[in-house]
Amino acid sequence: MQRLFSALLLLAVMALSACSPAEKLPPLVGTDITGADFAQTLSLIDHNGTPRQLADYKGKVIALFFGYTHCPDVCPTTMLEMAKAMKLLGKQADEVQVLFVTLDPERDTRDVLSKFVPSFDSRFVGLYGSAEQTAETAKNFKIFYAKQLEAGKSGYTIDHSAGVYAFDKEGKIRIYLKYGQKPEEIASDLRHLL
Repeated sequence: MQRLFSALLLLAVMALSACSPAEKLPPLVGTDITGADFAQTLSLIDHNGTPRQLADYKGKVIALFFGYTHCPDVCPTTMLEMAKAMKLLGKQADEVQVLFVTLDPERDTRDVLSKFVPSFDSRFVGLYGSAEQTAETAKNFKIFYAKQLEAGKSGYTIDHSAGVYAFDKEGKIRIYLKYGQKPEEIASDLRHLL
């Protein structure tokens, strides 16, 4: 009986070793926040005028970033890095939805967002709401932001949290990508969710 069991075990091991191993992904670069109890939903308008919620993008990996179009550095840099990451993903990029939520609804109108956000990648979507909706959404996502008055053309800047939340295809928050991650690192982390 023991010989039979050993023979069956050996056959099972040989059969498994004949299977091609699954592609091993490198470890995450971002922070694994699977199971976090915040960032569950949002209700805003997209740059085409359509009301949107996170559930609208179920079936896609979501990369969500908060910023504003008059941002001098962090926001355009992050959007550019996301666009480069999408190129690195190749055909898999069609399974990713990048969302840009403005923290400056006073200046970031639908028209402004419709020019700014898709300029990085035509698949990217800009989202906006009233000042109250923006504050509620930022609170739900634990995003800090504060208007800073300054002399000059724009009149003010906005200090804000800088990072990207990544959600899996079921709409569950999974990864926090900190500001400054390279496109290769972003693409690698998004592959974990694809």
